[in-house]
Amino acid sequence: MEKNNQFLKWTTDLQSIAQAGLEYGRDAFDKERYQKIRKIAGEMMQAQTGLPKEKIDTLFLGDEGYQTPKIDTRAAIFKDGKILLVREKSTQTWSLPGGWNDYNCTTAENCVKEAREEAGRIVKPVKVIAIQDRNHHNKPIRATNITKIFYLCKEISGQFEPNDETDACEYFALDNLPNLSLGRNTEEQIAMCFKVNNDPNWETYFE
Repeated sequence: MEKNNQFLKWTTDLQSIAQAGLEYGRDAFDKERYQKIRKIAGEMMQAQTGLPKEKIDTLFLGDEGYQTPKIDTRAAIFKDGKILLVREKSTQTWSLPGGWNDYNCTTAENCVKEAREEAGRIVKPVKVIAIQDRNHHNKPIRATNITKIFYLCKEISGQFEPNDETDACEYFALDNLPNLSLGRNTEEQIAMCFKVNNDPNWETYFE
């Protein structure tokens, strides 16, 4: 394991232990110690990443209860042998429509919602392509584990309109992909989606 990745693992382990202790601990003095450990973990993460304290407090220390991975859904939508990608307004890089799973949505419902919001497409999920741990496939490594769920979707209707998150939407061949948002999807992940689209017997890949 790379040195930086090992440091992040130690930091996230400390944060996870402290968060669980704050949730399940009963002794007031122990809780005070867990709070100090959590504060130190946040300072370590800030020193390692250079992120402002406000973001560390929100993204790294903002959770409560037993720490579990966040969920991210992605929609693979095909037309004439090409895959639909949207361009992220903030980075001008391209990705499968998707995003964080809303608390009140199933993963399939979230996939449909994100496709509508980011690509203007009404879709129906027809198959789970893969369930992946983000840090095993995407860069940069994130402090909080993320489970990515890729769905093969059937396009029903719709038309793209620029919005707060995306400013373009196009279909691409595998050998002509644009500049990808590698934190959201890699060329290997998109190639996996092409394989599924061409293989009716595909079995869900998971790890």
